[in-house]
Amino acid sequence: MPEKLKVVKPPRGLARLALRAPILFYRLGLGRLLGHRFLRLTHVGRKSGRLRQVVLEVVRFDHATHTYYIAVGFGEHSSWYQNILANPHVQVDSAGEHMEGRAEPLSPEQAGQELLDYARRYPLAFRELVHFMGYRLDGSDQDILALGHDVHIFALRPANQEA
Repeated sequence: MPEKLKVVKPPRGLARLALRAPILFYRLGLGRLLGHRFLRLTHVGRKSGRLRQVVLEVVRFDHATHTYYIAVGFGEHSSWYQNILANPHVQVDSAGEHMEGRAEPLSPEQAGQELLDYARRYPLAFRELVHFMGYRLDGSDQDILALGHDVHIFALRPANQEA
């Protein structure tokens, strides 16, 4: 079973500013240079009702359905996570493309499978991500699949597409 070594909360101050810097790439029209590995998610603030933005790493992009899969790295404390739970209507910008979409949470089993697939495609990035999120894994498929119960993953689908 995955072992949680520390609770990782969203950054504050300069660290937060540094993590928000990629938004500038998108505002300057340079987001396409990041390809489908990253996206800019525009969502509605649950309290303010104002549009908010965050740049996130893409766990997987399904070209056939134009669906992006994203993980909640900072867990349930992330404002964007709480916002899309309250209002799943989102905008996605990635690889020079814009999409009106909706965010759908995956089941823990589906999330585990996405994490396992990601770990196989990007083993070094997966190890760093797991360490960053404060987990220790034994590296087995079962351990990675079990992580799906702790790490929330969303599918960002085109608004007019059925699940």
